Amino acid sequence: MDESLLRALTPTVIAVLVRRGADFAAAEDAVQDALVEAVRGWPRDQPRDPRGWLITVAWRKFLDTARADSSRRQREVLARARPTPEPGASVDDTLRLYFLCAHPSLTPASAVALTLRAVGGLTTRQIARAYLVPESTMAQRISRAKRAVSGVRFNQAGDLATVLRVLYLVFNEGYSGDIDLAAEAIRLTRQLAVMTKHEEAAGLLALMLLHHARRPARTRSDGSLVPLAEQDRGRWNTRMIAEGVDVLQAALARDRLGEFQAQAAIAALHADARTAEETDWVQIVEWYDELVRLTDNPVARLNRAVAVGESDGPRAGLAALAELDPALPRHAAAAAYLRERVGDPVTAARLYVDAAWAATSLRERDHLLLRAARLNARLRE
Repeated sequence: MDESLLRALTPTVIAVLVRRGADFAAAEDAVQDALVEAVRGWPRDQPRDPRGWLITVAWRKFLDTARADSSRRQREVLARARPTPEPGASVDDTLRLYFLCAHPSLTPASAVALTLRAVGGLTTRQIARAYLVPESTMAQRISRAKRAVSGVRFNQAGDLATVLRVLYLVFNEGYSGDIDLAAEAIRLTRQLAVMTKHEEAAGLLALMLLHHARRPARTRSDGSLVPLAEQDRGRWNTRMIAEGVDVLQAALARDRLGEFQAQAAIAALHADARTAEETDWVQIVEWYDELVRLTDNPVARLNRAVAVGESDGPRAGLAALAELDPALPRHAAAAAYLRERVGDPVTAARLYVDAAWAATSLRERDHLLLRAARLNARLRE
């Protein structure tokens, strides 16, 4: 049985039930029940029209539940509302489901979980494993999210920026367990970019592809991190880079620049350099200037300071960094790197240790502690 087919059909079927009048929670439950039947029966006898089969079975499951919980009048209304599948509406339905899962009433964590469940078609167990939390914890999170959006009806355009932000959060989780969340985020973003034809959806897709292309070179065999400047660029996925650049160029040609396009342009400049020394840091600083203009994001300003340190020298980078709040994430790490470049190993080692204890992952912490240890070892020589 093709599991990817079931995952691809899930959002369409949920959206059809919602459009017919089912609230989101009931529709999602009904579709999950239909998927269980598909898993049991399709290996022996897959229907010629999988989508139609799932819609029919899920609608029947919903009606059965509604009949058990509703009055006779409600049952009759639901029975009369049973239409035939509408294949032409699947794109619009799925797009609405994206917006529903990124509803502003949800926390980012809940929006991500609901998107993976309803749009991605993942099971609660798969999502829990990916986030390294107990299945019961993830089930509660998803249930709360479903209740929060159960009464939402679409009477205006959804917020695409919020949807893109949720997909970016999924991508940044990387991968663990049996689900590769980065690859799943690319799949969903590719789908959204095709649906919306929006330049920022394309920009996010390009950004994901360009970052994901470097993944094989990001860690050593022992799991430790490899900084960008030290990565074996021969291990980068050149086909994925080429696709990301093509997607980005098409988006930029529309002349409606957004933050994801700017970030993708920075990633493309890194990908274009055959060696770390050939990186066009001047252009990267210019793109960070655009990104800061678009977002005024402090993290973008911090990354710009590091880029300035590469293009104009570490003292210029430190001057740019001095204008920022030291409490910013990775501020200490950036300061340590620039202090090391300027020839101040004592301060750099101390800052690397400070950055390590503020790191959000064990790999990052170990990498920063190793940098500090190497500097201290040189000082003792």
